[in-house]
Order: sequence, then structure tokens, then C-alpha cells
Amino acid sequence: MESHERDLRSVVESDEQRKGVQEDYRSAHLTPREIALLDFAVALTKTPSRLRKGDLDALRGYGLNDEQIVDAVHCISYFNFINRVLDGLGVDPEPSMRYGKEAQ
Repeated sequence: MESHERDLRSVVESDEQRKGVQEDYRSAHLTPREIALLDFAVALTKTPSRLRKGDLDALRGYGLNDEQIVDAVHCISYFNFINRVLDGLGVDPEPSMRYGKEAQ
């Protein structure tokens, strides 16, 4: 998460909310739609074979259209893929990717 903290800080209201999202997004005062999308991201990350049509219907129930769902699946899957590639190769984030650090 540290390499994406700057992005997170750009969309949350406060450091308290940022910390809440990082520690337990379900109690971070997010909207029900945001929580549903994060629940979906966790499920796609941890137990992708358990996802069913009903999971997509639930996202639609929160107002996401098919294009937004496809975008979310692509984004979630890409981050899972690239994190596994980097972890598998033992690559650490560049110093400039760490929040509050300048490029060295």
C-alpha cells in the first residue's frame, strides 16, 4: 500500500480516513458503494473462483454499470498481477514511490 499512499491521500478526506482505509476500510466512513466495490476487490483478490453472477449484480445494485465493472475488474486484476510479479522477483518499491520520500 505504501507505493499507492499518495493516490489514496488524493481521494480521502483526512489522514484519519486514510489510516482507516488502510487498516479496515469497512469502518473508514466510506459510502456503501465504495465498501461494496472494496469487498468485491477483496473477493477477486483472495477467492476469485468463488465469485458468481450475483456478485456482479450486487455491484449493479450500487449503481455501477457494466463498463465500470469491467474497468474495476481490469484494475483489480492488474494490481494483483503486477504485485505478484514484483513480489516474485523480490523487487522493492523505488524510494520515490514511498509517500513523503523524494527521488534519490
